[in-house]
Parts: sequence; C-alpha cells; structure tokens
Amino acid sequence: MFKSGVGFFAVFGLGWWLLGSSAFDGLVRPTLAVVGCAVTAGLMLAARRFLPASAGGPFPVGRRRRFNQINGLQWLLIIAIVAVCLRVGVPVLVPPLVAVVVGLHFLPLAAVFEQPRLRMPAGPLIASGAAGTTVWLTNGPDETVRLVVGLTSALSLWGMALWTVAGAASHAGQGAGSGRSDGA
Repeated sequence: MFKSGVGFFAVFGLGWWLLGSSAFDGLVRPTLAVVGCAVTAGLMLAARRFLPASAGGPFPVGRRRRFNQINGLQWLLIIAIVAVCLRVGVPVLVPPLVAVVVGLHFLPLAAVFEQPRLRMPAGPLIASGAAGTTVWLTNGPDETVRLVVGLTSALSLWGMALWTVAGAASHAGQGAGSGRSDGA
C-alpha cells in the first residue's frame, strides 16, 4: 500500500484535511476530522483489497538514491520555510509555501518512477499554495488561508490515492472478466 503511494497520499491527505478543517469552530471541526479519518481509512482498506502486496516493488538502487535526494531536498526546504516564516513572524505562510514545495517535488518524482500521473497532484498543490498566499496578501483571515490550502491539498492527494486504487480495481476486474469459460 505504501509502495504504490496510496498510503502516503492517504495519510498526508489527512494531514492537509485536518489543517483545512482547523478553520472551523464548534461541531463542524470534529465532524470534519472524523470524515477525514474515514476517507483515509477507506482509501487504505481499498488499497489493501485491490492492490497486490508487491505493488510498486522494491526500488532499484539508482531510483532509490534519486528518490531520497528529491525527498531530502523537499524536507530541507520545508524546514527552511518553517524556520524563516517563524523568524519573520508569518507562520500563516508555512502551509501555502509547503504546498508549493510538495507540489513541485512531484514533478521530478514522475520522471524517477516513470509515472507521468504523478504530475497530477503538482498543479493543485502549487495552485493551493498560490491561492493561500494570495488570500494572505489581500489581508484575508488566517483561517481562510488554512482552509484553501488544506482542503485543496487534501483533495488532490486523496484523488491520487483513489485514482491508483481505482486503476488497480479496474485492472483486476478486467483480468477476472477475461477468464470466462462460457464461450462469451
């Protein structure tokens, strides 16, 4: 499930969802948290059911090294963003800037894994970061920044997880349908 990316998409999607739902008060906030947990659990259960245990397989050494380089750079940038934003007193910009970095990191990963579909979450993540920054620049409330960035990023990552599971389920269904013995 994690080798296929679904586990990462689901869990990080939940993190973004919780960030976005933090814009709400009262009963809405815990309700959205429960919804997010249910979506994440559903995606992970679906991955377990429809993806083969070996989905993704072991990384070849060169691919693993490049993956580690890309992720290492991503985390260094995230740490730098957090440090600078806290230092200059604008912690509200952490989520939008992190969303841009996370979105950008999918572009080289698509090449590393030879999976063009990994470019798909890049656009919405980068756009959510730009939108959140725009909300902040126009003096919008911090809650709106979190809402825009968090929910858009979550839906993007969960969409990728769903796409991966649906593709595997569709492939499994086609494989099962081709083995008919009734002559049809």
